[in-house]
Amino acid sequence: MNHNAKSIRPFIGAKHFETSRSFYRDLGFEETVLTTNMSVFKSGKMAFYLQDAYVKDWVDNTMIFMEVDDTVRFWNELTALNLTDKYPSVKLVPVRTLDWGKECFVHDPSGILWHFGEFNK
Repeated sequence: MNHNAKSIRPFIGAKHFETSRSFYRDLGFEETVLTTNMSVFKSGKMAFYLQDAYVKDWVDNTMIFMEVDDTVRFWNELTALNLTDKYPSVKLVPVRTLDWGKECFVHDPSGILWHFGEFNK
C-alpha cells in the first residue's frame, strides 16, 4: 500500500478557545480561521487544527511531537517569549539530551503536551 501522504493534521481541543488561539499565534504559528470554532495553525508545511472543544480526558492525553532543526535555539527563543507570564497554566520543561536526540516540552493553556526536538544525525 502506497499512501503518497502529503501531510498529517491532528485535531486538538481547547479549554478556552480564544486563549489557545492567542497562545499558538504567540508561539509563531500562522492561523487561518476556518469557522467560529475551528482554526488551522501552520508552521511551514506542517499544520494542526484547533477546535473549540474540550474533553478533559482527551486533552489531558494529547501529545504532539514537532521536529525542529535546533532544539537549543528553539528553547532560547521559546523562553524569550515569556509565555508562562502571559499564560499562567503554560508549563515549559528545559532541553534534555537523550540517546536518540534532544527535546524540550511545552504544556499549552489547555494541558496539551508538545514535544519539540531533534533526532541525532
